[in-house]
Amino acid sequence: MADKKTALVISAHAADFVWRCGGAIALHQNRGFDVTVVCLSYGERGESARLWKENKTLDEVKSIRRLEAENAAKALNVHDLQFFDLGDYPLELDRDAKFKLVDLVRALQPQFMLSHSDYDPYNTDHMYTTRVAMEVRMIAQAWGHNPGEKVLGAPQLYLFEPHQTEQMGWKPDTFLDITEVWDQKRAAIECMEGQHHLWDYYTNVAQNRGNHFRRNSGGMAGGRPAQYAEGFQSVYPRCVDEL
Repeated sequence: MADKKTALVISAHAADFVWRCGGAIALHQNRGFDVTVVCLSYGERGESARLWKENKTLDEVKSIRRLEAENAAKALNVHDLQFFDLGDYPLELDRDAKFKLVDLVRALQPQFMLSHSDYDPYNTDHMYTTRVAMEVRMIAQAWGHNPGEKVLGAPQLYLFEPHQTEQMGWKPDTFLDITEVWDQKRAAIECMEGQHHLWDYYTNVAQNRGNHFRRNSGGMAGGRPAQYAEGFQSVYPRCVDEL
């Protein structure tokens, strides 16, 4: 595992990874990474309104959400999709669930991790997930946790774009050109039948971020012609040899 480039996405609900970093997933799979996606819940209670209006049972809602996520993961060529099925609204992880995630992080040794914005007053499951991601990263680095295992290095944690961005205090410092994999992301988006109202919204977000990529890569002086992009906010300092 250590010789393979890997990345880890920690998603609060079953659809979050699609809207917010589907392009990054598909692009890095194309670049030779094995990308693992963990869905902590199906989003069955809080993000499946259409299904509840159709009088589905809880088990039916979860089954439909799982299938949608699996189909989206196939469209993005996800290496490994895992469901922890911890429930949502509220999402809560006990010690065992956190240690299960720590075990996965240590096994993967990811080059980078992706999760939600640090603040989200509209969906506290999201910001809770990021706090868990930070805590799990910290535990995985601790030599005293399961001594003898290979400890985690210092993978960057990138926070993907939230909904209603302006309300979240989220400030992107990284833009990723996803134009070459946009068709894959749009196909994945269209797998999420339960949230049809978000399809065009996140297409528009990707187009706007493409504009930001063009401006920040050189603009009219020769910027790259990205049509679609995703934005991310890094949590930890980045160590470089040159600027």
